[in-house]
Amino acid sequence: MKRKVTLKQIAKELDVSISTVSKALKDSAEISLDTRQKVKAFAKLYNYKPNNIALSLKNRKTKTIGVIIPEIVHHFFTTVIGGVEKVANEKGYNVIICSSNNSFDKEVINLEMLASGSADGFILSVAKETQLKKDYHHIEETMSQGMPVVLFDRIIDEVVCDKVIIDDAKGAQTATNHLLSIGCKKIAILTTVDYISVGKLRTNGYLRALRAYDIPEKEELILKIEDIDNCEAEISDFLLDKDIDAVFAVNELFAVTAAKVLDRQGKKIPDDISIIGFTDGILSKHFIPSLTTISQHGEDMGIRAAKLLIDKLEGDDAVTEEYRTVIIDTSLIERKSTKK
Repeated sequence: MKRKVTLKQIAKELDVSISTVSKALKDSAEISLDTRQKVKAFAKLYNYKPNNIALSLKNRKTKTIGVIIPEIVHHFFTTVIGGVEKVANEKGYNVIICSSNNSFDKEVINLEMLASGSADGFILSVAKETQLKKDYHHIEETMSQGMPVVLFDRIIDEVVCDKVIIDDAKGAQTATNHLLSIGCKKIAILTTVDYISVGKLRTNGYLRALRAYDIPEKEELILKIEDIDNCEAEISDFLLDKDIDAVFAVNELFAVTAAKVLDRQGKKIPDDISIIGFTDGILSKHFIPSLTTISQHGEDMGIRAAKLLIDKLEGDDAVTEEYRTVIIDTSLIERKSTKK
């Protein structure tokens, strides 16, 4: 049996655009007879079948945007959603929000459910499990049927689409530089396992800052955490009797947990150990002591993602075939968990 192909695969094989393939299959006079014949022959050979649900949806237009996030109870993602809704409401779009709970299977189910008649396009931050599996077929298949996707925060380099990110490495370097500038020399990092893209990038930024100050990298000062939701015992064991003067945590949960653990271990913050986190959430503002942190400006990220998606939904072919990566600036917010 011949394998089935998508519009995107046909376009790649014949070195033409997806739009050209779509128009050729509809026998559009805009496409040359020779190209139409080649596309139709290739489609017939490989048993191409259009996704009628997606096509009818594309023609119908629901005026709804699907947003799929890894975690629903996370301040950063709530601020992104706020930015998306702000633009969507101004442009007359509704927003449906789903959580993958960092599950690959749930991410696939959410995308397929929304693509079957609920949304015109998607804004997506990929699940931790999706990054581990490196399986992106559900995203690519959705796009191949003419439904645009904008990735944000946790993105996939292999998927060609619009993306909105921060410079994670630069933000982490800024955080580490701040600790170095106030005299810290023995800086531990609480990070994620490497397959989580933002954790790896922030670790790289931390290492870049150390190298710039001629401070050698020490493996014993790097903790890579896989079970993010149950990290307290691991952080406690790691920090116990550790000869350090600062901690850089790549997310807010790690920073707050480190502060709690160090307090239990009899360390004073920031007199004994300074702490800096990433993501300026509610915990950072209201924890005692309040946490110095890197702000990701989540609302701005949501605004830009929504604008990119709506441009795709409402633009002509020239717009829909161009892809952009928008980089949002981070900023350092100084509070009481670091020395002055």
